[in-house]
Amino acid sequence: MSADYEPNIVAFLCNWCSYAGADLAGTSRVHYPANIQVIRVMCSGRVNPLYVMNALQQGADGVLVSGCHPGDCHYMEGNFYARRRLGMLKDLMEFIGVDPRRFHMSWVSASEGHKWKEVVEKTVEDAREAGPFEGFRRRQIDW
Repeated sequence: MSADYEPNIVAFLCNWCSYAGADLAGTSRVHYPANIQVIRVMCSGRVNPLYVMNALQQGADGVLVSGCHPGDCHYMEGNFYARRRLGMLKDLMEFIGVDPRRFHMSWVSASEGHKWKEVVEKTVEDAREAGPFEGFRRRQIDW
């Protein structure tokens, strides 16, 4: 790993809270690492665990899923589904040998721009410590 290595993070953000919190951080000129590639989803409950695995397979060094605080979901219970589903995914990833620092979940509301900054910094730092992820990348087969 080179000294100037910067991890590539894919973030799935809830439209109503986490995306708005990230937007607030940007409009407030809060500085945070630019390693995040944001994918806006309507609800964190709509993030299929296969999306996380596919992001890692496509070259991401880490994945972040962020949504409304439990109990504040605009779709009533979507974040409860996300918490259960993605919590099991994290356990599965650890079981198959993926460093648990590569996957993070957080709850950020629309008014928490500074919390968004902290979540991004923690996610990027953990992915940087874990190093480049080569585990699921598709290999070229020479016939």
